[in-house]
Amino acid sequence: MDTRSAPARLRSLTSWLINQNSVTARNVVTERLEGTGTRRYHYSMLAALDEFGPASQADLGRRCGLDRSDVAGAMTDLLERGWVDRAPDPADRRRNIVQLTKAGTKQLKTLDRAIGEAQDDLLAPLSAAERQQLNRLLTRLADHHA
Repeated sequence: MDTRSAPARLRSLTSWLINQNSVTARNVVTERLEGTGTRRYHYSMLAALDEFGPASQADLGRRCGLDRSDVAGAMTDLLERGWVDRAPDPADRRRNIVQLTKAGTKQLKTLDRAIGEAQDDLLAPLSAAERQQLNRLLTRLADHHA
């Protein structure tokens, strides 16, 4: 949708503008990731493992905001590609612990570049200072409503 043709009443609503930009952001990121053969949830899971270290599948899914039913499929993808290893938790054999592999770290760097390009595409009309300000404001909103 060309938001410039939307009614002024809608264009004046921050919630409407955020939603429109959310759709655009999702599309831009998806398009950039298509060239890497991965999906957004792959990036989320690899980034979480890189930043926070090994985790149970359930904790990883919660941290990434994934539905439990999607975690198993995503995990299968990551395991098949050799980007993660999974082993029983020594403290609780009912749980599996997932950790990033060297191949996963390498793939994450590739994905970081693709995501960075998507951010540049999405935020092209904004200066570096405006991008930082937008990020701070959106973070503040997200943290408030968490």
